[in-house]
Amino acid sequence: MKTLYTAVATATGGRDGEAKSSDGKLAVKLDVPEEMGGSGGDGTNPEQLFAAGYSACFIGAMKHVADKGGLKLPDDTSVRAEVGIGPQEKGFGLDIDLHISLPGMAKEEAEKVANRAHEEVCPYSNATRGNVDVRLHIGT
Repeated sequence: MKTLYTAVATATGGRDGEAKSSDGKLAVKLDVPEEMGGSGGDGTNPEQLFAAGYSACFIGAMKHVADKGGLKLPDDTSVRAEVGIGPQEKGFGLDIDLHISLPGMAKEEAEKVANRAHEEVCPYSNATRGNVDVRLHIGT
């Protein structure tokens, strides 16, 4: 793979700490959710950051697929990523649902674009394949 861009971020303090990008554009306080025994404070958590990244990246992947197929995604396209975390046989694992909204797009086209983005283009989908259950919920 030829790397086009490398993001660099550093976390300190774990789930009750902070994370910052090397360019200073991202600086977040981290807190453990109450559901995981934490304070549920004002900070975000790794699962929220993963959900935000996955949903944004997935839209980019769908745009790529649509462009290659001579289609245009609706301006109000959205992806809501739900990233769950829980114990598994060894350690913890993730469980993901992607709720994809392509308003006004024909159902068949929407499914084709979303499925190709998931199966071929999105780096988050490629990274999780075989390791994490990811379910697509495609709406128009």
